[in-house]
Amino acid sequence: MTRKLLLWCGVLASLLYAAMLVFIPMQWPAYSSTSQAVSELSAIDAPTRSVWVAWGAVYALLVVAFGWGVWLSAAKMRSLRVAGGSLVGWGIFGFFWPPMHLRGAEFTLTDTLHIIWSVIIVLGMLFTIGCGAAAFGKYFKRYSAGTILAFVVFGLLTFADAPKLAAGLPTPWLGVWERINILAYMLWVVVFAILLLRPHHFVTLIPRSARLDGARELHDFAAPQHAHADAVPSP
Repeated sequence: MTRKLLLWCGVLASLLYAAMLVFIPMQWPAYSSTSQAVSELSAIDAPTRSVWVAWGAVYALLVVAFGWGVWLSAAKMRSLRVAGGSLVGWGIFGFFWPPMHLRGAEFTLTDTLHIIWSVIIVLGMLFTIGCGAAAFGKYFKRYSAGTILAFVVFGLLTFADAPKLAAGLPTPWLGVWERINILAYMLWVVVFAILLLRPHHFVTLIPRSARLDGARELHDFAAPQHAHADAVPSP
Protein backbone atom coordinates (compact mmCIF):
# COMPACT_ATOMS: atom_id res chain seq x y z
CA MET A 1 0.00 0.00 0.00
CA THR A 2 2.84 2.41 0.82
CA ARG A 3 4.45 1.71 -2.56
CA LYS A 4 1.18 2.37 -4.38
CA LEU A 5 0.56 5.62 -2.51
CA LEU A 6 4.05 6.81 -3.38
CA LEU A 7 3.52 5.93 -7.04
CA TRP A 8 0.24 7.85 -7.07
CA CYS A 9 2.30 10.87 -6.02
CA GLY A 10 3.73 10.86 -9.55
CA VAL A 11 0.26 11.23 -11.05
CA LEU A 12 -0.64 13.93 -8.51
CA ALA A 13 2.61 15.79 -9.22
CA SER A 14 1.83 15.96 -12.94
CA LEU A 15 -1.77 17.05 -12.35
CA LEU A 16 -0.62 19.68 -9.85
CA TYR A 17 1.95 21.17 -12.22
CA ALA A 18 -0.54 21.24 -15.07
CA ALA A 19 -2.99 23.07 -12.79
CA MET A 20 -0.25 25.53 -11.81
CA LEU A 21 0.35 26.30 -15.48
CA VAL A 22 -3.34 27.06 -15.95
CA PHE A 23 -4.43 28.85 -12.79
CA ILE A 24 -1.40 30.78 -11.49
CA PRO A 25 -1.03 32.91 -14.65
CA MET A 26 -4.62 34.05 -14.09
CA GLN A 27 -3.37 36.03 -11.07
CA TRP A 28 -1.12 38.11 -13.34
CA PRO A 29 -3.32 39.74 -16.02
CA ALA A 30 -0.35 41.05 -18.02
CA TYR A 31 1.27 37.60 -18.26
CA SER A 32 1.04 35.68 -21.55
CA SER A 33 1.31 31.88 -21.45
CA THR A 34 1.98 31.96 -25.18
CA SER A 35 4.96 34.30 -25.25
CA GLN A 36 6.40 34.19 -21.72
CA ALA A 37 8.47 31.53 -19.99
CA VAL A 38 7.15 29.53 -17.06
CA SER A 39 10.10 30.73 -14.98
CA GLU A 40 8.83 34.29 -15.26
CA LEU A 41 5.97 33.30 -12.94
CA SER A 42 8.51 32.82 -10.15
CA ALA A 43 10.86 35.63 -11.15
CA ILE A 44 12.10 38.21 -8.67
CA ASP A 45 9.37 40.86 -8.14
CA ALA A 46 6.81 38.87 -10.17
CA PRO A 47 3.32 39.17 -8.60
CA THR A 48 2.92 35.38 -8.78
CA ARG A 49 6.27 34.46 -7.23
CA SER A 50 5.03 33.62 -3.72
CA VAL A 51 2.18 31.35 -4.85
CA TRP A 52 4.35 29.63 -7.47
CA VAL A 53 7.14 28.95 -4.98
CA ALA A 54 4.66 27.55 -2.43
CA TRP A 55 3.00 25.14 -4.86
CA GLY A 56 6.34 24.40 -6.50
CA ALA A 57 7.60 23.10 -3.15
CA VAL A 58 4.58 20.79 -2.95
CA TYR A 59 5.33 19.57 -6.47
CA ALA A 60 8.98 18.87 -5.56
CA LEU A 61 7.86 16.88 -2.50
CA LEU A 62 5.54 14.79 -4.68
CA VAL A 63 8.39 14.14 -7.13
CA VAL A 64 10.65 12.94 -4.31
CA ALA A 65 7.87 10.70 -2.97
CA PHE A 66 7.27 9.30 -6.45
CA GLY A 67 10.97 8.63 -6.86
CA TRP A 68 10.95 6.64 -3.64
CA GLY A 69 7.94 4.69 -4.91
CA VAL A 70 9.81 3.87 -8.12
CA TRP A 71 12.78 2.70 -6.04
CA LEU A 72 10.52 0.41 -4.01
CA SER A 73 9.05 -0.95 -7.25
CA ALA A 74 12.42 -1.80 -8.73
CA ALA A 75 12.56 -5.46 -7.65
CA LYS A 76 15.75 -6.64 -9.42
CA MET A 77 15.69 -3.97 -12.15
CA ARG A 78 18.72 -1.71 -11.76
CA SER A 79 17.38 0.73 -14.37
CA LEU A 80 14.29 1.36 -12.23
CA ARG A 81 16.41 1.89 -9.15
CA VAL A 82 18.45 4.46 -11.04
CA ALA A 83 15.27 6.13 -12.34
CA GLY A 84 13.93 6.36 -8.80
CA GLY A 85 17.20 7.78 -7.53
CA SER A 86 17.23 10.32 -10.35
CA LEU A 87 13.71 11.50 -9.46
CA VAL A 88 14.64 11.88 -5.80
CA GLY A 89 17.85 13.68 -6.72
CA TRP A 90 16.47 16.31 -9.06
CA GLY A 91 13.34 16.68 -6.93
CA ILE A 92 15.50 17.72 -3.97
CA PHE A 93 17.71 19.80 -6.27
CA GLY A 94 14.60 21.71 -7.39
CA PHE A 95 14.00 23.02 -3.86
CA PHE A 96 17.02 25.29 -4.29
CA TRP A 97 16.21 26.64 -7.76
CA PRO A 98 17.57 30.23 -7.93
CA PRO A 99 15.06 32.76 -9.29
CA MET A 100 15.59 34.75 -12.46
CA HIS A 101 14.84 38.46 -12.87
CA LEU A 102 11.92 39.74 -14.87
CA ARG A 103 12.71 40.11 -18.56
CA GLY A 104 14.67 43.20 -19.43
CA ALA A 105 16.25 43.52 -15.97
CA GLU A 106 20.01 43.47 -15.49
CA PHE A 107 21.45 39.96 -15.88
CA THR A 108 23.11 38.85 -12.62
CA LEU A 109 24.53 35.73 -10.98
CA THR A 110 21.11 34.46 -9.93
CA ASP A 111 20.02 34.46 -13.60
CA THR A 112 23.09 32.43 -14.55
CA LEU A 113 22.41 29.96 -11.73
CA HIS A 114 18.78 29.71 -12.84
CA ILE A 115 19.92 28.61 -16.29
CA ILE A 116 22.37 26.08 -14.81
CA TRP A 117 19.61 24.64 -12.58
CA SER A 118 17.27 24.43 -15.59
CA VAL A 119 19.80 22.50 -17.66
CA ILE A 120 20.58 20.07 -14.83
CA ILE A 121 16.91 19.36 -14.11
CA VAL A 122 16.09 18.88 -17.80
CA LEU A 123 18.99 16.43 -18.09
CA GLY A 124 17.68 14.70 -14.96
CA MET A 125 14.26 14.35 -16.58
CA LEU A 126 15.77 12.91 -19.77
CA PHE A 127 17.90 10.50 -17.74
CA THR A 128 14.80 9.40 -15.80
CA ILE A 129 12.89 8.77 -19.03
CA GLY A 130 15.74 6.70 -20.46
CA CYS A 131 16.12 4.55 -17.33
CA GLY A 132 12.37 4.15 -16.84
CA ALA A 133 11.85 3.10 -20.45
CA ALA A 134 14.44 0.32 -20.10
CA ALA A 135 12.22 -1.50 -17.58
CA PHE A 136 9.32 -2.12 -19.96
CA GLY A 137 8.49 -3.41 -23.42
CA LYS A 138 9.03 -2.01 -26.89
CA TYR A 139 5.85 0.10 -26.99
CA PHE A 140 6.77 2.07 -23.89
CA LYS A 141 10.33 2.37 -25.16
CA ARG A 142 9.02 3.86 -28.41
CA TYR A 143 6.73 6.21 -26.53
CA SER A 144 9.64 7.28 -24.33
CA ALA A 145 11.80 7.86 -27.40
CA GLY A 146 9.05 10.09 -28.81
CA THR A 147 8.99 12.05 -25.56
CA ILE A 148 12.76 12.53 -25.68
CA LEU A 149 12.47 13.66 -29.31
CA ALA A 150 9.88 16.27 -28.28
CA PHE A 151 12.27 17.42 -25.54
CA VAL A 152 15.08 17.87 -28.04
CA VAL A 153 13.04 19.69 -30.69
CA PHE A 154 11.09 22.04 -28.45
CA GLY A 155 14.00 22.40 -26.06
CA LEU A 156 16.14 23.76 -28.89
CA LEU A 157 13.35 26.18 -29.83
CA THR A 158 13.12 27.29 -26.20
CA PHE A 159 16.85 27.88 -25.81
CA ALA A 160 16.93 29.76 -29.11
CA ASP A 161 14.58 32.33 -27.53
CA ALA A 162 16.51 32.51 -24.23
CA PRO A 163 18.84 35.38 -25.32
CA LYS A 164 15.81 37.41 -26.40
CA LEU A 165 14.25 36.84 -22.98
CA ALA A 166 17.35 38.18 -21.23
CA ALA A 167 17.43 41.18 -23.54
CA GLY A 168 13.76 41.97 -23.03
CA LEU A 169 12.92 41.32 -26.69
CA PRO A 170 9.66 39.75 -27.95
CA THR A 171 9.43 35.95 -27.79
CA PRO A 172 6.09 35.20 -29.50
CA TRP A 173 6.11 31.41 -29.02
CA LEU A 174 8.50 30.83 -26.12
CA GLY A 175 5.71 29.89 -23.71
CA VAL A 176 4.23 27.41 -26.19
CA TRP A 177 7.54 25.60 -26.84
CA GLU A 178 8.30 25.35 -23.14
CA ARG A 179 4.82 24.14 -22.17
CA ILE A 180 4.85 21.42 -24.85
CA ASN A 181 8.06 20.09 -23.29
CA ILE A 182 6.66 20.26 -19.77
CA LEU A 183 3.34 18.61 -20.59
CA ALA A 184 5.08 15.88 -22.63
CA TYR A 185 7.13 15.00 -19.57
CA MET A 186 4.13 15.19 -17.22
CA LEU A 187 2.18 12.81 -19.45
CA TRP A 188 5.14 10.42 -19.55
CA VAL A 189 5.25 10.39 -15.73
CA VAL A 190 1.53 9.53 -15.56
CA VAL A 191 1.95 6.63 -18.01
CA PHE A 192 5.08 5.44 -16.19
CA ALA A 193 3.31 5.51 -12.82
CA ILE A 194 0.30 3.59 -14.18
CA LEU A 195 2.59 0.89 -15.59
CA LEU A 196 4.26 0.53 -12.20
CA LEU A 197 0.86 0.29 -10.49
CA ARG A 198 -0.22 -2.73 -12.52
CA PRO A 199 -0.94 -5.79 -10.31
CA HIS A 200 1.44 -8.03 -12.27
CA HIS A 201 4.22 -5.46 -12.24
CA PHE A 202 6.61 -7.46 -10.04
CA VAL A 203 6.19 -10.61 -12.12
CA THR A 204 7.02 -8.78 -15.34
CA LEU A 205 10.01 -7.00 -13.83
CA ILE A 206 11.76 -10.06 -12.41
CA PRO A 207 14.21 -11.31 -15.06
CA ARG A 208 13.17 -14.46 -16.91
CA SER A 209 16.14 -16.43 -15.54
CA ALA A 210 15.05 -15.62 -11.99
CA ARG A 211 11.47 -16.69 -12.76
CA LEU A 212 12.75 -20.00 -14.16
CA ASP A 213 14.90 -20.56 -11.06
CA GLY A 214 11.85 -19.93 -8.89
CA ALA A 215 9.80 -22.41 -10.92
CA ARG A 216 12.51 -25.06 -10.51
CA GLU A 217 12.62 -24.47 -6.75
CA LEU A 218 8.85 -24.86 -6.57
CA HIS A 219 9.07 -28.07 -8.59
CA ASP A 220 11.85 -29.48 -6.39
CA PHE A 221 9.84 -28.66 -3.28
CA ALA A 222 6.70 -30.31 -4.60
CA ALA A 223 8.37 -33.37 -6.16
CA PRO A 224 9.07 -35.31 -2.92
CA GLN A 225 5.47 -34.83 -1.83
CA HIS A 226 4.22 -36.26 -5.13
CA ALA A 227 6.65 -39.16 -4.83
CA HIS A 228 5.42 -39.88 -1.31
CA ALA A 229 1.84 -39.73 -2.48
CA ASP A 230 2.58 -42.24 -5.27
CA ALA A 231 4.18 -44.64 -2.75
CA VAL A 232 1.04 -44.84 -0.59
CA PRO A 233 -1.16 -47.78 -1.71
CA SER A 234 -4.57 -46.76 -2.88
CA PRO A 235 -7.46 -48.17 -0.84
